[in-house]
Amino acid sequence: MYVKSKRVRKYQFVHIFATCFVLCFVVYFVDIDRPIFVEYMKSLSYRFLINTYAFVNENLTTSRCNKVASHRYLINHEKKCQGQDVLLLIFVKTSPENHHRRDAIRQTWGNEDYVHHYTNVNIKALFVLGQSVHFSRGSEMQTRLEREDERHGDLIQQDFLDTFYNLTYKLLLQFSWANEFCPHAKFVMSADDDIFIHMPNLIAYLQNLAQKGAQDVWVGHVHHASLPVRDKKSKYYVSYEMYPWPIYPDYTAGAAYVLSRDVAAKVYRASQTLNSSFYIDDAFMGFCAKKVGILPQNHPFFSGGEKAPYHPCIYDKMITSHGHVKDLQYFWQQITDLKMKNISSGVWGSIYCRIVNIMLLCKLYSHNTYLCSAAFS
Repeated sequence: MYVKSKRVRKYQFVHIFATCFVLCFVVYFVDIDRPIFVEYMKSLSYRFLINTYAFVNENLTTSRCNKVASHRYLINHEKKCQGQDVLLLIFVKTSPENHHRRDAIRQTWGNEDYVHHYTNVNIKALFVLGQSVHFSRGSEMQTRLEREDERHGDLIQQDFLDTFYNLTYKLLLQFSWANEFCPHAKFVMSADDDIFIHMPNLIAYLQNLAQKGAQDVWVGHVHHASLPVRDKKSKYYVSYEMYPWPIYPDYTAGAAYVLSRDVAAKVYRASQTLNSSFYIDDAFMGFCAKKVGILPQNHPFFSGGEKAPYHPCIYDKMITSHGHVKDLQYFWQQITDLKMKNISSGVWGSIYCRIVNIMLLCKLYSHNTYLCSAAFS
């Protein structure tokens, strides 16, 4: 059993029943062509009927040490942050075979020297991964990774198998490494290796937060009241034994999100007490944050799904865009082209971009990277 048996008081069952009733009403009696209303109703039912109860976390708590504690480092860089004032520590979740994606990131938004030269701040970008399914010392894949790391010095690898069902171990690795080797970084970011980050916009945003002394920051594309996938044919399938409740705590899309230093430390401590066998890593992050009382904050220009539209008016405010493999260089050239900034400058440029953004982001029956509300931010 993944979930420990605990007696739930009668009034809690009443609330669970009420939640299920509301959800059933939404699913069967509400016109599903109105997704915003559906999501709103699901969110209300979750926030008022489930979110206040501690038994969700209590049943996911384990007395066993998380397996990450027993994983050995195969590649590590303990002094990566030593002696430097680090604004942002970025962990990029990658797989052993994705060396082309890593190279593209090194040449664009993950280039530490470029960022320091143009923004005068230090970022540290590290690629976190497990071992190949066919791992052995001296194997072709491992030798290639070690040579890659000799050239760039930015891989962090542990000896768990790099598979979809071990994604939570990557999450634990990130927080463990940050806590031990870079606890002074002001912000910690987790990102996929097919993400594009508008680094100038992100740096400006984080510098503004740092100047205000912001704490309790967990920002990204927030999923409210998401439902566990119960279809056994899906790779995202979660059994009732593993997670018996109808809705997840709020969490940010795993594609990219940012935590302030204090939240990263709290989440690390919480992660040591929760059952890491739960393999939906972004939802697991929600469990950790809920345990320490941290709520996610939505940013309109953090993506959660598709790519951002190709347009200078979008680039002007974007933070992240998801789903980039072959066009990362193109995006980087676009956002570093000074001519692109001139399009949105001035009163007329602002009006023009407002109209363009509405046209791009507020189409009916389309699911863009950003919500329609981003066009008005």
